[in-house]
Amino acid sequence: MPHAPEKRSNAPIFWLLFGAGGTLSALFGAGLILVTGFLAPQGIGIAPDALSYENALAFTQNWLGKAVIWAVISLFFWHAAERFYLTLKDMHVFSDTGRRLLTYGVAALVTVATAGLLLAIGF
Repeated sequence: MPHAPEKRSNAPIFWLLFGAGGTLSALFGAGLILVTGFLAPQGIGIAPDALSYENALAFTQNWLGKAVIWAVISLFFWHAAERFYLTLKDMHVFSDTGRRLLTYGVAALVTVATAGLLLAIGF
């Protein structure tokens, strides 16, 4: 009896995005929150104008700054999407297609929207 070819899965793509987002959030997430949310507003350990509008705009108008911001936002969302997908799956909420559309669809929308907004800022 001939062996039927295995159906290809797109799961490795989502696991790659999930893993990259998890690694990025584990390594830099707490530091970003600490510096931008607590230390910088209090002027502790950072120049008072380091996060000024002019400096933030200059950072976002640089191609490397755009890449960093895009990677952080989109990969954090892909990581969260996988976590949320698995939570909905464990709770038996929606069909598998519905869960994928909701979670991965939002992450894809955020990824595209972030890229569009960063490009709209200009160089």
